Amino acid sequence: MSAVIVGLIGVAGLVLAYVLYGSFISNRVFQLDAARKTPAHEMADGQDYVPTRKIILFGHHFASIAGLGPIMGPAVAVIWGWLPGVLWVLLGSVFIGAVHDLATLVLSMRERGRSIGDLAETMLGQRGRLLFMLIIVLGLGMVMGLFVYVMALLFVDTYFPEAVIPVFSLVAIAVAVGILVYRKNAPIGPVTIPAVILMMFMVWVGAEVPVKGVSQESWMVILLIYAGLASALPVWLLLQPRDYINAYQLYIGLGVLYLGLLFMHPKIVAPAYNTNPTDLPALWPFLFVVIMCGAVSGFHSLVASGTTSKQISNEKDAKAIGYGSMLIEGSLGLIVILTCTAGIATSTLWHEHYASWAALEGLGPKLSAFINGGATFAEALGLPRHFGATLIAVVAVGFGITSLDTGMRVVRYNVSALLGDALGLRPFLNRYVASLAAVGISAYFAMAKVEGQPVGIYLIQLGGTTNQLFAGLALLCASIYLFRAKRPTLYTTVPMMFMLVTTIYASVLNIRLFISKGAWPLASVGGVILLLSVWVVVEGVLAYRNYSAARREERRALVPSP
Repeated sequence: MSAVIVGLIGVAGLVLAYVLYGSFISNRVFQLDAARKTPAHEMADGQDYVPTRKIILFGHHFASIAGLGPIMGPAVAVIWGWLPGVLWVLLGSVFIGAVHDLATLVLSMRERGRSIGDLAETMLGQRGRLLFMLIIVLGLGMVMGLFVYVMALLFVDTYFPEAVIPVFSLVAIAVAVGILVYRKNAPIGPVTIPAVILMMFMVWVGAEVPVKGVSQESWMVILLIYAGLASALPVWLLLQPRDYINAYQLYIGLGVLYLGLLFMHPKIVAPAYNTNPTDLPALWPFLFVVIMCGAVSGFHSLVASGTTSKQISNEKDAKAIGYGSMLIEGSLGLIVILTCTAGIATSTLWHEHYASWAALEGLGPKLSAFINGGATFAEALGLPRHFGATLIAVVAVGFGITSLDTGMRVVRYNVSALLGDALGLRPFLNRYVASLAAVGISAYFAMAKVEGQPVGIYLIQLGGTTNQLFAGLALLCASIYLFRAKRPTLYTTVPMMFMLVTTIYASVLNIRLFISKGAWPLASVGGVILLLSVWVVVEGVLAYRNYSAARREERRALVPSP
């Protein structure tokens, strides 16, 4: 099968979906209104609520959601073959992921920029809000721990120490951009061009000067300290400009991969559907939780409602930022699948690389399949292989960093809301104390062990399941919002039901696995999250019944007495 044909069909389908289905969901279901005042203007404070240009906010939002998920998930999931992953990425991103992202962004925008956990009080009641926040703190802390674990692994000498200098130099570049644009009123265009050129120059520097001799554990500590500090800084100083500039890096990386695919015109060497590994888990439900962000991700709802809704300047921008960003992330998931199935030279080599599920414990080799396959595509464009590998590695790690500090910021918000507001522990209202707590939760998961070994594939299974479970719960809130507003609910309810059934089943299977392995901390956390999630679903059913009863009473009141 030609990888180019699959890629062209997939990208064309995503573009068509944005024009048709994206417009329908934006205009007919959510009725976006440019005249409606957004929280960024209504509550502007220069810290979190900052009216932002569409192009900058698009880059910030896209870079925040396009972390390691759409790279790591597909790089692992191709073990089931290339076709299931391609179908899930394309159909999932169009009908579930992009709808989920847009829905939570709009819902938060229309509720003064409140987070999805906070909004649960409006939709589900005070008990529902408390449950939601507990799930967010545990689940997102787990996902952040997973990102820290994998990024630290990629920095070590065995893999891609060349990525260290480019990734961390971008922090300094971003701070300079933030000061120039927001404090010196410099125009964004003239600032962007030299920043992007300097960013790409640092990729070359990194390729020539790898940072070696630092252990994975040390990198995890460094990344956690960085994320904690970044989560407490004003959004305009680091988060926004770094994500904006970093988005150009991903655009360049995507361009290199897709152009390399066109020039190389490789064949897919992997089977369409693979059943060879005897230890391979069932495709359903695990494919749908291993491929997270490339198709749908509950983390996106936390970004959309945690930071983006506080910065969006015009409601009409939500279609491009919410729906459009998810489709571009789907295109990233698609090219990762093609890179890992067509960037490897032969079918024999591919089967050796994906010999068993147990071998996936080594996440570094699976991510290196994407990075080295991407370097092969870059070579087709005439780029030196070493530079191409460094560029793709920087794309992978750089976007993990953007998701890490955005995610840590969202954990900080929810720690403050849960412990400071809901439980009255006032020290946690301080953003530095809350950031420290968020870092501690993430560190616990990043450094956990299973049978004396790093968490590896187990954390992908548990973190992915929790992430997708939260997407179903966010769609539950969106469905109740639409029902209350007397808008069509079909387009969020069907995706919600699929995600909840799939992820609850995956949660049960995961807990059984962790118990059999003696991984009691992961089994306990997974069990708590599952119970809390089922409880939220029950609260949702009760809320729906109450709203339905109120609507029936309203109709009766309108009927004249005989």
